[in-house]
Amino acid sequence: MAVVMSMRWTGVTPEQYDAVRDAVDWEQVPAAGGQVHVAWFDADGLHVTDVWHSEEAFGQFLAERLAPAVEKAGITGAPEVSFAPLHRRFVAPDVTGAE
Repeated sequence: MAVVMSMRWTGVTPEQYDAVRDAVDWEQVPAAGGQVHVAWFDADGLHVTDVWHSEEAFGQFLAERLAPAVEKAGITGAPEVSFAPLHRRFVAPDVTGAE
């Protein structure tokens, strides 16, 4: 069953996020099981909402690809992460790619 992953990581900057994104290259080499990724920032730091095939798929991506890039980018601390079963997903027909 697909899950929604919500993450809040206090103190992470847009520059750090971009460094991790470039290192992991998930837009060109998508993560197995990753379906949707949305990220934004506020005064506290990074917020992410993802849809994954399963919580285990996210865990594998984290261990194999994301964690090494986070460490290399010098990001410290740990995010607040929660998972919930996906009830419904809608993507507008004309929405594609990263922007």
